[in-house]
Amino acid sequence: MTLRILHVLDHSIPLHSGYTFRTLSILREQRLLGWETHHLTSPKHTEPSAPEETVDGWHFYRTSAPSGAQLPGLAEVAMMKQTHARLLEVAQQVRPHILHAHSPVLNAIPALRVGRQLGIPVVYEVRAFWEDAAVDHGTTTEGSLRYRLTRRLETHALRQAQHVFTICEGLRSDIAARGIPASKVTVIPNAVDIDAFDPGGTPDESLKAALGLQGATVLGFIGSFYAYEGLDLLLDAFPQMLRRRPELRLLLVGGGPQDAALRAQAVALGVADKVVFTGRVPHAEVQRYYDLVDVLVYPRHSMRLTELVTPLKPLEAMAQGRLLVASDVGGHQELIRHGETGWLFKAGSRDALADAVETLLDRRAEWPLLRQSGRRFVETQRNWANSVARYAPVYASLTEAGAHAAP
Repeated sequence: MTLRILHVLDHSIPLHSGYTFRTLSILREQRLLGWETHHLTSPKHTEPSAPEETVDGWHFYRTSAPSGAQLPGLAEVAMMKQTHARLLEVAQQVRPHILHAHSPVLNAIPALRVGRQLGIPVVYEVRAFWEDAAVDHGTTTEGSLRYRLTRRLETHALRQAQHVFTICEGLRSDIAARGIPASKVTVIPNAVDIDAFDPGGTPDESLKAALGLQGATVLGFIGSFYAYEGLDLLLDAFPQMLRRRPELRLLLVGGGPQDAALRAQAVALGVADKVVFTGRVPHAEVQRYYDLVDVLVYPRHSMRLTELVTPLKPLEAMAQGRLLVASDVGGHQELIRHGETGWLFKAGSRDALADAVETLLDRRAEWPLLRQSGRRFVETQRNWANSVARYAPVYASLTEAGAHAAP
């Protein structure tokens, strides 16, 4: 029997995000294991031009957004109804053995309902909790009524799913604190496709010249500009760094909700001529920008989201043999060994960030060993083949129990 899995996703390619990169990595490895994967996206993806779409060889079932304006709270209910209706239709067509819902809980609730209707086991993969993401996006505050209700909904989904997957130990601990048995939770760690990253690429001199980075020591961040990433702290620390090392330049590649505020902050601090904002660049071009950076900086602020969730970016940096400095939030501490695979500093401290960068730049003799240790860590522990293999025993136990769709 070829195992059929129907994945229920928030969004997918062609959109680029850590979410879509993790999804694609999981799907590739599951296909290599001989499993048949199908993929449905929620109304949050984008308004589809067609009910089905193939992107880069991957086929997706799309879900239309609810019609008409919706009040807060009611909008989420309407989205879950749309996802349920579309998922029921697709599941009856695909006849999967497993429904695999991925964060947020807006996907888990419809999947659980369809699972009950069709007798298909449902697993729920938590990449972050919806209530914590909402705090960062500014749509609620921790402890508010909406926060508590959302948290209750997440906990309900965790209890109802036949099994729970999550991405890191921080989230597993939080799930356990909600009363979910340890035997019901499996960590599928974030990882990288090691073959996709070549260590130590040569800088493109023409690109360096175009960006005004000739002769500079370049600090960099490549990713989405969300508030929790702490790029405001990096800018706050940058004048202090420049006083010590005038040759420093800061390269910020990407975009997002904080883009305009960060550009204004650079101007207000008087460092706009030393900070290069590229805007978003095509994914195929990202490697050229990585090759310009001497030290990557991940200054995430401390909050529930960053303390619990492990990011992908530091792993990608290690896979390339890059030097990195990162705040000591829980998600980073789970990935980075201070002084061995990277350099950690006290989250939220401008002075500690500046000191960490200075210390790393001073210890040039240690750079080769740091690069080698980071690369070895992802090669041996954080590769997708190892991570995705952890799904197998759970899928097998659920299908062997007979709780699956008709073949």
